[in-house]
Amino acid sequence: MADTTRRSGSRRLARERIAILFARAAEFYPDNPAWSNRCVELARKIGMRHRVRIDRPLKRRFCRRCSVYLVPGANARVRIYRGRVIVTCLACGHRSRYPVGRRAS
Repeated sequence: MADTTRRSGSRRLARERIAILFARAAEFYPDNPAWSNRCVELARKIGMRHRVRIDRPLKRRFCRRCSVYLVPGANARVRIYRGRVIVTCLACGHRSRYPVGRRAS
């Protein structure tokens, strides 16, 4: 029993640390983009180690291929095309496509 409560506590702590690392990545980007990329790498490692999903808003802030912290206009191109948001990483060229919105039926 204690093992499950310890595991859930570590997962909660992992989510908090991931959020903190993404906040730090946003702070570091103007001065040193390499530090923000390192924060993203650490956040992904924490998520994988504790089997925690990274929240959707945070997940869209980095490139899934090269793990670079994405800043629209600086190292990411954002376009809207046929009901989708297309985010292109300018470091590796990877394109991520997200739906703009859901249709109300």
